[in-house]
Amino acid sequence: MAPGDVLDAAQAHGPAAASRAAHAAPRPAWINLVPTADVVRRAAAVEPDAPLAGVPFGIKDNLDLAGLPTTSANPALADAPAATSAVAVARLAAAGAVAIGKTNMDQFATGLVGTRSPYGACACVADPAYVSGGSSSGSAVAVASGVVPLALATDTAGSGRVPAAFNGLVGIKPTRGLVSTRGLAPACRSLDCVTTLSRTVGLGRSALAALVWTDPEDPWSRPRPPHPPAGVATTMRVVAVPAGPLDLDPAHAAAWDVAVARLRRLVPHVVEVDISAFLAAAKLLYEGPFLAERWAGFGHLLDPDGPHLDPTVRGIVARGAAIDGASVFAAQDTLAGLRRATDGTWADIDALMLPVTPNHPTRAEVAADPVGVNRRLGTYTNFVNLLDLCAVAVPADPRADGLPYGVQFVAPAFADDPLLDLAGAWCGEATPVPPVPGGSSLLAVAGAHMSGLALNPQLTAAGGVLRYRARTAPAYRLFRLNVPGVARPGLVRTGDGPAGGVAVEVWQLPHQGVGALLDLIPAPLGLGRVELDDGTLVTGFLAEEYATRDATDVTHHGSWRAALAAVA
Repeated sequence: MAPGDVLDAAQAHGPAAASRAAHAAPRPAWINLVPTADVVRRAAAVEPDAPLAGVPFGIKDNLDLAGLPTTSANPALADAPAATSAVAVARLAAAGAVAIGKTNMDQFATGLVGTRSPYGACACVADPAYVSGGSSSGSAVAVASGVVPLALATDTAGSGRVPAAFNGLVGIKPTRGLVSTRGLAPACRSLDCVTTLSRTVGLGRSALAALVWTDPEDPWSRPRPPHPPAGVATTMRVVAVPAGPLDLDPAHAAAWDVAVARLRRLVPHVVEVDISAFLAAAKLLYEGPFLAERWAGFGHLLDPDGPHLDPTVRGIVARGAAIDGASVFAAQDTLAGLRRATDGTWADIDALMLPVTPNHPTRAEVAADPVGVNRRLGTYTNFVNLLDLCAVAVPADPRADGLPYGVQFVAPAFADDPLLDLAGAWCGEATPVPPVPGGSSLLAVAGAHMSGLALNPQLTAAGGVLRYRARTAPAYRLFRLNVPGVARPGLVRTGDGPAGGVAVEVWQLPHQGVGALLDLIPAPLGLGRVELDDGTLVTGFLAEEYATRDATDVTHHGSWRAALAAVA
């Protein structure tokens, strides 16, 4: 978001006006509010050129704000004001944002419905018969109702993305550890993420830029690498959707079909992938021994029982007391296997688009089956932190009945920046693709130099960065060459290739890196001009046509990676 856009957001939702609106708003969205006089005083002290100067924000009430209690929606904790603010809260304030108050939530951040709070149930802003989603329910309602443009939330199992989808918002769940969780009351300490809710990707991104920091006092904090990991492209052009049917209610299924059609108009390549391992991982969070981590985090607050405790939350988390250590380690082993099973999914795609939820339940449906309905809502969100992924929920076209509908883009850890570019493009806030820096060249690779394959270290050692994934024009074929050493293909312009082309990766390398690579290219391979499916010409690996005489044509596999898998 440009600085002017941030200031526009601040002017449209000034701190004093936001504070007055919050005080006048229905209480279920807010648990505690900063006095308006204090808000005005804090706003007056903000440096006018601060990145988020004057932007009012809400804070989910499991994050500390100095001077107000942190209740986690437990009234028994309402008498102990926090001495200091959570790191995330303090960083937003340092960037010029002004805290308005603490928002309602599913108690102890355990729930995806927004109804599990002694302070009252939050409803969808479009229709009060439907749930708001949770656990960051109050933060979502505060933003969606226009009281504040920005709110802090958390997302352990989907607690930020679900209410974003149900209220037409952008919910950014960054890579675990990029944002400090010091000052956050834990739900699942190893999985907790501080997230943002906003109406635009741009404002959420500006907030995230202020939030990201390596906290030496947070053992779960970790630094953002200077460059994306080797398999993460700086521009996302290949997006996957699930292969086969999904567990969606009819209205959600129709909206999903509309979203997929929209995606096909947005990105050059949409492919289908098997998501069964992702869904299996999702079930571990509440249906397996990982529930013990919630008991470890706040089980001591569940006794004695009383009206201050939500009975559904207490009943779920109390089961964690009986989980033994052997079961936890067995579950970790299962998760490691599922993580390995999903690793290959990212080899040829940049991101995965999924529904956020299978349905949008009514408050009556949740009341009739509070555990079952909530469990189903996490079908497509629970796995993200377990598998160490980042995600952003974005509004899609509303359902036929007018209810908000959202999808999410998911990508590997530390793919946050290009993922937000993709989300921005989806929302019509496209970020211009930066030009190739001076002193660098683009290089298309179709074989052993691709991400994760045997010769890829030659590119990364030369300072290469994966720019984007693409396919060639239809004029090319791919052959498995009879060469010693590492198995290698040859890309040849024959004029009769398949309509869908051959998969390539386009890497950005400094000129000296390209020069160093030249000495490592054996005959019959060399560098030449490769035409991509969008008509772009880039330098790339090509093979002399004579080498195909005793080579095997593997073009029908579509990529060298698929050809290798076929003979593995």
